[in-house]
Amino acid sequence: MKFSTALGLLSVCLAPATALSILDDDNKIPGKSPLEFCSGDRSADLITIESVDLDPNPPKAGQELLIKASGTVKETIEQGAYVKLTVKYGLIKLLTQTADLCEQVGNVDLKCPIEKGEQTIEKTVKLPVEIPPGKYTVLADVYNADDTPITCLTATVTFALGGLGFLNSEL
Repeated sequence: MKFSTALGLLSVCLAPATALSILDDDNKIPGKSPLEFCSGDRSADLITIESVDLDPNPPKAGQELLIKASGTVKETIEQGAYVKLTVKYGLIKLLTQTADLCEQVGNVDLKCPIEKGEQTIEKTVKLPVEIPPGKYTVLADVYNADDTPITCLTATVTFALGGLGFLNSEL
């Protein structure tokens, strides 16, 4: 699986899901999404995520997904920051990869260094038509260049049969 496809799935997993949550409500990020913080103490993280909203809710393969997020960067995120990304389809691990965070934030019109202060992101992404139906779980463990934790996020989303592909019941 290409990293860009995995990032698409990460974007998708920001969307509200009909799937069961894998963490308790204390880890839920405010807003309309299945996005949650990973278990554990997140007080030392370099960012605070205040909300994440997505439209449509739930996402649909082959359609555009609007992502709106806001938060605060507590300390500058430097060149060399990275993300450890894991994507599962059900129980099957599709991808485990480490990627340059600064290259990836260009997808949401940011660039490194990301200075401390309030940040708002609004981005529309086109979801691939070819997303197979099923349950996807994404884990993104994010670190600054000096291995300081930026944050750790997880999400689970379920795609129903028949996005805009040939299995669509509306065709």
